[in-house]
Amino acid sequence: MAVIEVVLGDITQERVDAIVTAANESLLGGGGVDGAIHRAAGPRLAAAGGAIGPCDPGDAMATPAFDLDPPVRHVIHTVGPVWDGGAYGEADILASCYRRSLEVADSLGVRSIAFPAIATGLYGYPARPAARIARATLSATPTKVDLIRLVAFDEETYEVLTDFADSASS
Repeated sequence: MAVIEVVLGDITQERVDAIVTAANESLLGGGGVDGAIHRAAGPRLAAAGGAIGPCDPGDAMATPAFDLDPPVRHVIHTVGPVWDGGAYGEADILASCYRRSLEVADSLGVRSIAFPAIATGLYGYPARPAARIARATLSATPTKVDLIRLVAFDEETYEVLTDFADSASS
């Protein structure tokens, strides 16, 4: 069973085998965490994403990590749901993002992986339900990954992820 950690920081600085990015369907780069990862990985990341995209919401695809520092070898691109009130399958799509990312990681032999809070930024998914889905899905998905790190980009996201982790373990 994988260890799940919550940390506050810059996902592009994580010392893991793979980093997950909350991508748009084109995989060409965007704003938020996706933009930060694309800037850190360099322009070849967009070219590689464009060569394999588009990617449907809830799915995941991998590219090399290019200019990200080792040990990062892979970027796993997943497309989260755009929040539209919750009645349009958003929860299932979000859970699929985490599940499919782990499946892709397993196919690549990844032992450690860092996830952002998928869909909670520009796509507007409320942080608390998103954290619940992330923790539940990652805990329930069989994987060969040893370490799953949830990386919060700000104190508010960190607190939500940590609060949920604390309440889930009690």
